[in-house]
Amino acid sequence: MSTTDVLSVTGLRVAFGQVEAVRGIDFTVAEGEILALVGESGSGKSVTARAVLGLLPAGASVRGSARLGEQELVGAEEETLRQVRGQQVAMVFQEPATALNPVHTIGWQIAAVLRAHQQLSKADASREAVRLLELVGIPEPATRVRHYPHQLSGGQKQRVVIAIALANNPRLIIADEPTTALDVTVQAEILSLLRDLRDRLGTAILLITHNMGVVADLADRVAVMRQGELVEQAPVEDLFARPARAYTQELLAAVPRLGHRAPSAVPVADLALHLDQVVVHYKDFVAVDKVDLRIGQGEVVGLVGESGSGKSTIGKVAAGLLRTSSGSVTVLGTDPISARPRIGFIFQDPGGSLNPRMSIADCIGEPLRVHKAARGKQYRDRIADLLDSVRLPTSYTHRRPKELSGGQRQRVGIARALALNPALLIADEPTSALDVSVQAAVLELVTDLQQTLGFACLFISHDLAVVDNLAHRVTVLHQGRVVEEGPHHEVLRTPTAPYTRRLVAAIPIPDPIE
Repeated sequence: MSTTDVLSVTGLRVAFGQVEAVRGIDFTVAEGEILALVGESGSGKSVTARAVLGLLPAGASVRGSARLGEQELVGAEEETLRQVRGQQVAMVFQEPATALNPVHTIGWQIAAVLRAHQQLSKADASREAVRLLELVGIPEPATRVRHYPHQLSGGQKQRVVIAIALANNPRLIIADEPTTALDVTVQAEILSLLRDLRDRLGTAILLITHNMGVVADLADRVAVMRQGELVEQAPVEDLFARPARAYTQELLAAVPRLGHRAPSAVPVADLALHLDQVVVHYKDFVAVDKVDLRIGQGEVVGLVGESGSGKSTIGKVAAGLLRTSSGSVTVLGTDPISARPRIGFIFQDPGGSLNPRMSIADCIGEPLRVHKAARGKQYRDRIADLLDSVRLPTSYTHRRPKELSGGQRQRVGIARALALNPALLIADEPTSALDVSVQAAVLELVTDLQQTLGFACLFISHDLAVVDNLAHRVTVLHQGRVVEEGPHHEVLRTPTAPYTRRLVAAIPIPDPIE
């Protein structure tokens, strides 16, 4: 590997008013090297990347040095930075759906980036767009070049974003959480693509992530950030084997791992949820096809599969939010509508599921008000008890959701879901947007509450390690059908269905040697 530094950052400081978000950090990225920048939300990872490219808002103050080869980027003129962006340094954003323009074809968008930096005719740019789509593994690139973003899957959209990043042969790619929103199999494909691009083209990559499995799978070196400071740097194998700092040790200890929980089961009891030969159509599309699913009272069942497999549809059917085309749904011995006061629902996005205009107390108390379950002192006492159950101080009652962190907002979402003492809790990807340490705390909370309160739980996720650490049984969905189900340790450690084996094989293992 070449030792030529493509990017050299020295004494970088970023402040927003009186708040210093990045405090004097140093690191380098060499040609053909993948450096992972890791840490929790708010640690300064993305701010660092955007400071390098001059993409921070007008009120930000940036000091120190960020050199691209011999060229200084901190304090450079906007025209200079425009030439650097997309040509010498490219950025792959976390959410491909928002990074692509919905009103233009993907071919048009790639061609626009090419023509902004190169003297190409429209015909030449179109041909190059097809080549780039082929390079990143898009099937039938000559046809797909005329497609719009909504016609592509999440993984395909992320490949298009990477194709745009590669358009002008950049020396450095900054990949900001490029796999967070992707299924485990699609994530594995994107990681393989990035690794292949590094090996074939010698591209330097600055990878920003909180997924330590991704770091172990892809990175050459790791730099750990906390509260705006760089606390540790090391080659990836050294960092995982011998983390020097306590914070790094805590991050690694919080990573959910497959097979680290003993087999567990609950006694067979009355059914909290029973789906019998359920079919759901969206117009001509069969989203759920003759699904049988049973959850006993006090049991946690993990529902896993890729995007589009029908997981969230089943969650909505169980909650009475979606009608079936055929088959029957029984919740707590009755129909979902009648059982709704006894069903709790935890949403994937804690920010989007809480009303930003309401106080935390009002957010948590909404089910109590809707179902007229408590008022006056009883209402206030119940909210205080719920805050205590999710380990939040009662002083938070008058705050708004924007004043809380992502993990704290998700705790509020859990408290709201438990407000009516549900017998069935439906959790739809409740930890996918959270940092690894926050995720571990939320999972521990859900486990403790489930054991204390005894509710049944349908836990929907594409993270198999998380499901293995939480569920008693696992049901695997593929294209709307159940392909395997059974105790968690059997399904996830000795799977029999080829699709389940493919899912398990795609899990990034948080150990670079393994």
